[in-house]
Amino acid sequence: MTLLALYNKLYKFYGPQAWWPSETPFETIVGAILTQNTSWKNVEKAIANLKKIGGLSSPLKLDKVSEKRLGRIIRPAGYYNIKAKRLKNFLRFLSSSHGGRLSGISGLDTRKLRHELLNINGIGPETADSILLYAFSRPVFVVDAYTKRIFSRHKFFKEDTSYEEVQRVFTANLPRNSRIYNEYHALIVRLAKDFCKKKAPNCAVCPICPTP
Repeated sequence: MTLLALYNKLYKFYGPQAWWPSETPFETIVGAILTQNTSWKNVEKAIANLKKIGGLSSPLKLDKVSEKRLGRIIRPAGYYNIKAKRLKNFLRFLSSSHGGRLSGISGLDTRKLRHELLNINGIGPETADSILLYAFSRPVFVVDAYTKRIFSRHKFFKEDTSYEEVQRVFTANLPRNSRIYNEYHALIVRLAKDFCKKKAPNCAVCPICPTP
C-alpha cells in the first residue's frame, strides 16, 4: 500500500485532527519548543500560564520576561530551565535579525527560514519543521519517533533511518501540500498512541495493518 493510500485510510478512520491547537503562529512556535520531550497535556499547562501573564500576545512582550521567571512559568512542560533558554534563544534571534516580529521571518523562503531556525541553539529538525508546517503552513513534512516506528514496521525504511531520508521518502511519495502534511503527521501521532505502541502494538485491530 502506498503512503498516500495509508493517509487516506487513516483520514477516513479518524477524520480531521485540527492540529496544531493554538490561537496564533507565535503560540504555535512556543508550543513547538515546549513540546520537546514531554506530552502535549503538560505543554497546555505551560501555555495557559504564559497566557495568564500575557506572554503570548507578542514575541516582544515575552522577550521582556527574564529567563529565570520564564522557567518558573513554563515549569509544567518539564526541563523548564533548558526550555526557557531555548525560548530566549529564539526570541534573541527574532530580535537581532528581524526586529522582534514574526512578520520579519514570515516572508522568507522555506529553505532560508529552515536554515535560520536550525542555527538557533536548541532547535533541531523536528522542531524547525513543526514551526514551518504549523506556524507558517509551509509544505514541510515533520518526522518524529512515531513516524519511524510505524513506517519501519510497514517496511518503508528501517527505524534507524536518518531524519532527512525519512522525510525524503514522504515528500517523494505525497503531493506537496501543507494540509496533507499537517493531517498526516497528526494522524500518525494518533495511530501510534492508540494502536502502534512501542511495546505490545495492537496490530489485530489497527486500521492500516493488513487483515490477517
